[in-house]
Amino acid sequence: MGKITFYEDRNFQGRSYECMSDCPDISSYMSRCQSCRVESGCFMAYERASFMGQQFFMRRGEYPDMQRMISMGMMFDNIRSCRMIPQHRGSYKMKIYEKENFGGQSMELMDDCDSIQDRYRMSDCQSAQVMDGHWLMFEQPHFRGRMMYMRPGEYRSFKDMGMGAKGMRFMSMRRITDIC
Repeated sequence: MGKITFYEDRNFQGRSYECMSDCPDISSYMSRCQSCRVESGCFMAYERASFMGQQFFMRRGEYPDMQRMISMGMMFDNIRSCRMIPQHRGSYKMKIYEKENFGGQSMELMDDCDSIQDRYRMSDCQSAQVMDGHWLMFEQPHFRGRMMYMRPGEYRSFKDMGMGAKGMRFMSMRRITDIC
C-alpha cells in the first residue's frame, strides 16, 4: 500500500491532503500542490485532473518544491491528480507497434529498452499491448523526456491519451521494478 501527502505550499507548508490510492482531482481537497512527500509506494503525478496531461514518476522521498522539479524532467509545477502504482511481482511483457491500432512492425519486450531505433530499427512506436507488469514509456531514447505510465491493457493510439501533445512518440521503455 502506498501513501503520499500533498501540500499547498513549498517545503511541506500550508494545507495538506493525505492519499493512499488514486486521486482523480486533488483540487477538490486543496487549491494547489507545491510540494509532496511519498512515504511509501510509487505514484504517477499528473498535471491535469483525471490522470491527464504530462506525467511524472514519484518514488519514496521528499519533493519540497515542484517548480524545481522541472530540472528533473517534470514539465509542470502543480499536481492535479495522482495514480498509485501497484507492486508487481513476476514477469514483464509488452508488445510495441510502429503504427496505431497495432499496425506495422512489432516487437515484444521483456526487459528495458533504451532505444527502439538502435535495438529494433523501429523509427516510431504508436501503440502497444502490455501483458505483464507496469512500464514507463519515454519520448526520447535513454529514458529521457516526457513519460507515460502503462499498466496491463491495450493502447491503440498514444495521441488520444491526453498527454498534451498530439503525435507524441515513444522511443524508450523501462519496467517499473521499484519496491513500491
